[in-house]
Amino acid sequence: MGEKIRNFLQRFSFRTGVIIMALCIPLYIISFAQAMLPISATTKTVLFFVFYGLAKLVKYTGLVIVGAEGWERIKRRWKRKNDVAK
Repeated sequence: MGEKIRNFLQRFSFRTGVIIMALCIPLYIISFAQAMLPISATTKTVLFFVFYGLAKLVKYTGLVIVGAEGWERIKRRWKRKNDVAK
């Protein structure tokens, strides 16, 4: 089952993987920002686990789509941008 899912996700493009990985940022923000809402502690806990879990799911899904070579490509580009900014 896991191999079928991995093969399905790896058919997506590198760009799609990067976009999906970027979606985890707002989910992480929401998972922690909901603590400031005037709601019960139980509801806050449930919301935290839901949004934090979604953020992790989206992150790892994006990593599967991008793959190891794509992750190295992202790191090289990030490093190049930081070197130029100095």
